[in-house]
Amino acid sequence: MSKEKHHEKHKLDEQNNEELASGGTDSVQDAAAQENAEQAKENIQPEDSELSPEEKISELEKQIEELKKSNADLKDQVLRRAADFDNYRKRAILEKQEAFDFANTNLLKDLLESLDNFDRTVEAAASATDPKSIADGVKMINKSLISMLENKYSLVAYGAAGDAFDPDIHEAIGSSQDPVASPVLKVVYLKGYKLKNRVIRHAKVMVSMPDGTVAQPSEEKKETEEK
Repeated sequence: MSKEKHHEKHKLDEQNNEELASGGTDSVQDAAAQENAEQAKENIQPEDSELSPEEKISELEKQIEELKKSNADLKDQVLRRAADFDNYRKRAILEKQEAFDFANTNLLKDLLESLDNFDRTVEAAASATDPKSIADGVKMINKSLISMLENKYSLVAYGAAGDAFDPDIHEAIGSSQDPVASPVLKVVYLKGYKLKNRVIRHAKVMVSMPDGTVAQPSEEKKETEEK
């Protein structure tokens, strides 16, 4: 046999071996795939198929009992939370009412000292021979009370004769024509009060209105006076 023929035969043998090897691998893979499919079919079969009708009924009754128990637990939790919320609501209403009822406790405590001083003054007035001493005692109490209200509670009185009339803070209960350049307070019948810059009572006043005899100052003069 020549070298060429021997070489061709060797090449054909190699090709056949490769085809056999390839075919053998495919066969093994097909067999493994088939085995896996059969095993999967066995695994997906429902477990219930292995139970008898009586066992199925027993299992369902067991599940129903568990659901009933879970439902009862949930109802109990809801009722407890509803009761807790109702108690919280009642407690909040009570605390709010107490806060409203006793909101002025500190102020009233501070006023007690002035009331005590007034009681002492009244007792002293029964046997006093000098009216001036009684008047001085009342003035002292008034000064102490005003100082306490201003410094501790920011309650400030306003309104004095000669102040410029401001309809936002003054309540005019009368007026008269007077020789003034602009409306001013003529008489203060009742002082006004501000609590932290908010008016809580308007001052009741008599207002002097310009009668036209006094000219209003020019803008330049106003600016000079303000400076």
